Amino acid sequence: MLFNSWPFVLLVLCSFIVYYLPFFRTGQVYVLIASSLVFYAYSNPWLLLLLLFSALVNAVASYFTVYGRYPRWCSVAGVVVNLSMLAFYKYSSLIGGSFFDVSDGIGAFLVSVPLPVGISFYTFQGISLVVDVWRGRTHDKGIVVPRSFARHLERTMLYITFFPQLVAGPIVKAHEFLCQIGGKSVRVIRWGTVFRALVLGYFLKMVVADNLKDFTFWMAYPYFQNRGTGSLVLMLIGYGAQIFADFAGYSLIAIGVAGLFGYSLPRNFYFPYISASFREFWKRWHISLSSFLMEYLYIPLGGNRHGRVRTYLNLLLTMMLGGLWHGAAWSYLAWGTYHGLLLAGERLLTGGRRGGGVDGVAPHGCGAVLKQVLRIGFVLVMVTMGWLFFVLPDFSHVLLYLRHICSPGSAVFLDPKLLPIVLYVLPMVIYHLVWYFRDRRFVKVLRRYDPVFAGAMLFLIVVNSGSAADFVYFQF
Repeated sequence: MLFNSWPFVLLVLCSFIVYYLPFFRTGQVYVLIASSLVFYAYSNPWLLLLLLFSALVNAVASYFTVYGRYPRWCSVAGVVVNLSMLAFYKYSSLIGGSFFDVSDGIGAFLVSVPLPVGISFYTFQGISLVVDVWRGRTHDKGIVVPRSFARHLERTMLYITFFPQLVAGPIVKAHEFLCQIGGKSVRVIRWGTVFRALVLGYFLKMVVADNLKDFTFWMAYPYFQNRGTGSLVLMLIGYGAQIFADFAGYSLIAIGVAGLFGYSLPRNFYFPYISASFREFWKRWHISLSSFLMEYLYIPLGGNRHGRVRTYLNLLLTMMLGGLWHGAAWSYLAWGTYHGLLLAGERLLTGGRRGGGVDGVAPHGCGAVLKQVLRIGFVLVMVTMGWLFFVLPDFSHVLLYLRHICSPGSAVFLDPKLLPIVLYVLPMVIYHLVWYFRDRRFVKVLRRYDPVFAGAMLFLIVVNSGSAADFVYFQF
């Protein structure tokens, strides 16, 4: 069920009305669970069984980690089942296509295994629950496993299936979510925050991303071979804006819808294209995944506590696995390796020093501004080039695309039909620049007119939305 569809709007509206009825106060959790199951089963009811199985496994593993005789083995079993389920459903086609004959036998079976939408997200949340319980997260961290298994199963079901972020995040850690479960009142809704998140989220998805996809489509093989250098570069820039608008838009809508039911989800994007270092980029892009990998993979591997070489290896391994998490194709592994090398190289050159970021205000003075712009520009170029691994799952096509940029042959340098990309990229540029210059007086004056800008976005959503399409991260 797409967020930008009328069935979803109807589901949210009906759920909201029932959820806040006075006599449903004690059953609010069940209303959300029921709505979540309807949401997930809408397109493919059979895959609902896998989601329910995931919730049951994690409820059992986490419960017996606390109350069982063998807590360590229960937690290990829970993590193994989660990873096995993810590996089977997500990577069967990759393994079958790479190592077996897909025309018959085991190869044909492996490539036919369906990819359940959102499995990467809800299995990570299951792992978070089991690991957090094993680590002994106390009440102030939000982990409380009731003595009643039925009660624990109810809470786990809501955590795993919560529909606003079920299929594409943000990934919510167990100790961030479980502490929020309880009776809610309409009075707790932060209407201003919810409204801004929903309007901006739908604008990014429906106006920016859905329109850009009709132009970046031509980046697919073999169509890009007939394009000139200017067209190839412009489409790549457009795709960088599209994937940000699509995924950030989804995250904002999820945050807004969750807010309607009294739940707070973590921020998932924080102006990533204004980053002055690769380390900073990964603190701003897909923040929930970055923090998950940091907390549950990089630090357990040893982090930076065992010398330089081990630190670089941990960085590289974390990013390689993070890349492979995104999809069942070797190009995603290459993308993760690419970013791992960028992070390791940056750490090597800077000696692990922090700084150079843009968390503070924009610098003053020509020299400081020029240095910052160059740093941001370099990071942006390298990150944008990396998106080729997302557009072109075949690694050889990535190399061919780069070759055509450098030697386009007789193709027209820039196809005028692609110029609307500039128009749809412009909101991304303004969005980042307004934040970057947020301390300047002219920006503070502009912020007084936020209601006008919100009205303009609503108007464009109505009159200039692109054709509806799945969110990019649904495939992950």
